[in-house]
Amino acid sequence: MDFVDRCEPACRAWIAEAIRKVEADANRSADTHLHVFPLPPEWGIDLYLKDESVHPTGSLKHRLARSLFLYALSNGWIREGTTVIEASSGSTAVSEAYFARLLGLPFVAVMPKTTSPEKIALIEFQGGSCHFTDDGSQIYAEAQRLAAETGGHYMDQFTYAERATDWRANNNIAASIFEQLLLEPHPEPSWIVVSAGTGGTAATIGRYVRYRKMQAKLCVVDPEGSAFYDSWVRGDPSVTAAGSRIEGIGRPRVEPSFLPTVIDRMIRVPDAASIAAMRWTSEVSGRSVGGSTGTNVWGALQLIQEMRGRGERGSVVTLICDGGERYAHTYYDDAWLETRGIDIAPHLAALRETLLT
Repeated sequence: MDFVDRCEPACRAWIAEAIRKVEADANRSADTHLHVFPLPPEWGIDLYLKDESVHPTGSLKHRLARSLFLYALSNGWIREGTTVIEASSGSTAVSEAYFARLLGLPFVAVMPKTTSPEKIALIEFQGGSCHFTDDGSQIYAEAQRLAAETGGHYMDQFTYAERATDWRANNNIAASIFEQLLLEPHPEPSWIVVSAGTGGTAATIGRYVRYRKMQAKLCVVDPEGSAFYDSWVRGDPSVTAAGSRIEGIGRPRVEPSFLPTVIDRMIRVPDAASIAAMRWTSEVSGRSVGGSTGTNVWGALQLIQEMRGRGERGSVVTLICDGGERYAHTYYDDAWLETRGIDIAPHLAALRETLLT
């Protein structure tokens, strides 16, 4: 009888212990908060901010990194001693560096030179190292090259984000949102608003509401310079663009994890509006938030104004993706904005008038 046996008990034992460590990390963490944003009660519309900045690594990407590691471990792609490599502009790399250190694995983040110094410092604080490219379009090929050169594993968040997360349940972000809304006046929101970097969060929420037979609609907000909006409008996944100035969201190409068929609406948001909404949200809520949160809030407010115009009552949910401390030298720096020709004053004035009308 001919056979080939590739059983590796020691390797399987290491993987089992690695998965235990990742799951134990999740078990130690309470769920993230769902904050009520202060809108005038006479509007009859509630806005909620799901605060993903309170994860151990400070952003929404902590969920993604955990799922990617569990997926790679379960597939046998990561073993003891594997170098983990990711193409990331920051937050995903911060979170993946955390999990790599948890498992005693080396981690390399491939990113553009323009990534904020705050995020670079966070990756290095978590034990990762940074490998820079001249522009964002080079990060994919460079990450693949490094993985081949080191015999490591390229996590490839942009391909695996939509499939690594169990969208049916398992405490994904969609399940968490709806559980937290159960006792609210409008437990099934009219809209859930998210921005897209990989597209994984949108895919998870869009699938979940269909699977649960809900009528909540999904709006994806996209910053200027991103390919997602034009691709969705045209139905053409080959669309490319210059790339986004709002870190963590928007892409120069349509990523494999972007699932257009679960999206009910897309809104393109100017960078100045994103940054104005970021600062305004911090003013009104008392929570310092990042640029992608500003994009989310700007889109949510457009939908709320439409609801008000139709006399509708209900709720809208969006996300705090990360904290504003990561952008002290960029989006919160007036001189930085001026050198890039970004004038937030008109948008900020309009936002400050919002709660008075």
